[in-house]
Amino acid sequence: MNTRKKIKIRKRLLWGFSLVLFFSFALTGVIFNLAIRLFAVRGEVNLYAYRYAETSGLIGRVGLISIVLMGMMFLVATIVTYFLANSITRPIEKLGKFARQLGHGDFTPNDYAFAEEELEDLNTALNKSARQLGVYDSEQKAFFQNASHELRTPLMSIKCYAEGISFGIMEPKQASETILQETDNLADLVTDLLTIAKLDNITTTYTTSKTDLAQLIEEAAARQQAVATQRELRFVFELDEIHYTCISELIARALDNLISNAVRYAKSEITLSCKQRGNAIEIRVADDGDGIEAQALPHVFERFFKGAGGNHGIGLSIVKSIVEQHSGHVTAENSSNGGAIFTMTLPL
Repeated sequence: MNTRKKIKIRKRLLWGFSLVLFFSFALTGVIFNLAIRLFAVRGEVNLYAYRYAETSGLIGRVGLISIVLMGMMFLVATIVTYFLANSITRPIEKLGKFARQLGHGDFTPNDYAFAEEELEDLNTALNKSARQLGVYDSEQKAFFQNASHELRTPLMSIKCYAEGISFGIMEPKQASETILQETDNLADLVTDLLTIAKLDNITTTYTTSKTDLAQLIEEAAARQQAVATQRELRFVFELDEIHYTCISELIARALDNLISNAVRYAKSEITLSCKQRGNAIEIRVADDGDGIEAQALPHVFERFFKGAGGNHGIGLSIVKSIVEQHSGHVTAENSSNGGAIFTMTLPL
């Protein structure tokens, strides 16, 4: 709250409260005086005593005393109202300062304790927002740093091979194949980055719908069928017919990422299952590869973490964000028979 607004609020409280008290006393005095005169005329007050008081100036002195008392009460009311106004505006001023602090990018929580329950509730809500914004801000900074590094790598590779062709030091066909491959990688990376940006955007809204999960899994496998056939991999389906209310486009994207990850590491077979377990739905993608290294297992869902043979280190983090957006969770483990198992658990 700026100084000008703060002074306006104090003045309004001060003058308002003081004037109310002043006119209350003045009105009481007028009514009292009129009542005395009326009762004297009606004979309910000793007429001679009233006239004596009137001629001797007693009523004038009483009136003067009343005016002095009203003035003193006005002064007392002014002082009391001043301190009352300060007690009201001071916590509001602190909350205003805290709000401006958040607006300038300082997300340090406010440690001031308010005596008023309503203001303390507002302060608690602002502190919660400050912590969330602080986490969001730090994640965004790390995201842009890592993203710039990941984008620079394929761009530099494309530039080097293009210069090699230009100066005639590289065989054009081989160099162009590498350029095409890096361009595909770059396109996939940009798509992943845009997906993350959309998921992280706190203002983004999605539409949910009743979705056949078995059909969604089969369609995701079909999109990876060409690569799987090239690597001589086959899909095994263990799907129950389950209709689930979700953001179908995001669940489809999570399935694409898990299945493409399995295609990258599988040796001959990928098993896709969808089962209802109690009050939850489990979707599993299992491959028969070498599994996940023990030291990498706790970090596979972290952004830009790349295990052995990894691509950009973004795909699995997208899966985690999508599942958490559906109030579920995703896990990674190694099978006792070899290979990795990724399980998405979605609550009903």
